[in-house]
Amino acid sequence: MISKKMAKEINKQINREFFSAFLYQSMANDAMDKGFQGAANWLNVQFKEEQEHAFRFAKYLEDQGAKVVFEAIEAPKTEWADLAEMFKDALEHEKKVTAWINGIFELAVAEKDFATQSMLKWFVDEQVEEESSVSDVLWMLEMSSGSKGAMYMADKTLGKREE
Repeated sequence: MISKKMAKEINKQINREFFSAFLYQSMANDAMDKGFQGAANWLNVQFKEEQEHAFRFAKYLEDQGAKVVFEAIEAPKTEWADLAEMFKDALEHEKKVTAWINGIFELAVAEKDFATQSMLKWFVDEQVEEESSVSDVLWMLEMSSGSKGAMYMADKTLGKREE
């Protein structure tokens, strides 16, 4: 069985994953408001992915016989100057998520909780992909800066992301 301390930390992460989902949905709403349908699509896909992460953590707690506890989630930011600022914030947020997951992994190692270490391995690998994906988008947006045509093409590229 999982320790109470570990269950508490995973519950915190579930709430963080739901905040992440809300943050990406807020970004999608702002992108759509600015006329960037492709970016809104990319961010909506990310919204759904973050929810799946929360559910994956919750399922693990349930499988370990621990209670899933939801807490209040703070309201995310709702407006950005442009897509580059939006994705800079997304990258910074993903770096925080990586740090949180690494912290939980460190606790699992300290507690010799091999089951949680195994489960977290997927999230550790996922965070490498998350940071890389957002970094790629940010690079594309920065390269498109100052060119309406390039920004149009970047938005079209972002619109091709699928679930």
